[in-house]
Amino acid sequence: LARITKGMKNEEGMNLNFKVYLTKDINAFAMADGTVRVYSGLMDKMTDDEVRYVIGHEIGHVKLGHTRKAMQLAYGATAVRNAAAASGNGSLSTLSSSELGDFAEKLVNAQFSQSQESDADAYSVEFLKRHHYNTQAAVSALQKLAALGGNDSSVLASHPAPLERAAKVEKLL
Repeated sequence: LARITKGMKNEEGMNLNFKVYLTKDINAFAMADGTVRVYSGLMDKMTDDEVRYVIGHEIGHVKLGHTRKAMQLAYGATAVRNAAAASGNGSLSTLSSSELGDFAEKLVNAQFSQSQESDADAYSVEFLKRHHYNTQAAVSALQKLAALGGNDSSVLASHPAPLERAAKVEKLL
């Protein structure tokens, strides 16, 4: 990872801090303080430029404010459900704590996340261009994710299907 990220000390004012988690999981994440964590399982399956696409994607979530927005949405949804449960209205209280209440919250969160994934993909394409990396790696990384069994798509999925995302990225390129 140190070799792959050489020269990536700062991204648009955010100081970056890279580390690898030694696990077979295929994942990565970034936090608002510039923390970027990549799982070794992801690195085992992808080329260096594909890993850079994933890093750019995760940084995109931070730079675009998705982490902050997700926290606000989660707190807001919890507050609304708690207020409804405490309202004293029997049917409203039952509905807020029911499976339907869970479904409604998951649906809102999933649709919010799918939109953010597309935005983070676009950010990562620009990230790859800015750093003069292979932009086609964005497409091939998403195709690999689909081949690894992650091509599900539904209204409750937090991420759009990788092949759908790859097609959108190809249009961007």
